Amino acid sequence: MKSIDKQSIENAYRLFDCGDIEKMEVGTLKGLQQIHLYLFDGLYDFAGQIRELNISKGNFRFANSLYLKEVLAKIETMSENSFNEIIAKYVEVNIAHPFLEGNGRSMRIWLDMLLKKRLQKVVNWQFVGKEIYLQAMERSPINDLELRTLLGDNLTDDIHNREIIFKGIEQSYYYEGYEVY
Repeated sequence: MKSIDKQSIENAYRLFDCGDIEKMEVGTLKGLQQIHLYLFDGLYDFAGQIRELNISKGNFRFANSLYLKEVLAKIETMSENSFNEIIAKYVEVNIAHPFLEGNGRSMRIWLDMLLKKRLQKVVNWQFVGKEIYLQAMERSPINDLELRTLLGDNLTDDIHNREIIFKGIEQSYYYEGYEVY
């Protein structure tokens, strides 16, 4: 594992172990920026900062940087009172992809904190397979049913279980191509 990724996963563990996650805003852009900064501070010059460049992955272009701040402001007003609404908001944040790097790792923590606050649930990510998750995310801008089903089937109310949280962090890094030992 590259040193940046090793350091950021250690930062993710510390975020929960020392309770700093409880100081983050939940469900807001500011909260997502706080998480991103915590994970990548000192590792990326742009940690916690909204990108000003256009980015893409494969054939998918994320939100144009010229309109990104307006898009993110609109997303922030989305309702988050039910599981379906929360997933819709998560999909929109993913389409926006506000950071140059580290979006997925930051957004999955952000999603769990939103689910925890609104529904007293978190995703038990260790049971969410990499390929099926990435495929569901890829298709989610068109239809998020597959993603809702996948994540909904793996919700747990064991929201204070350290092992579930830490296995989720490890799985999140695995989705991005890193192996955690």
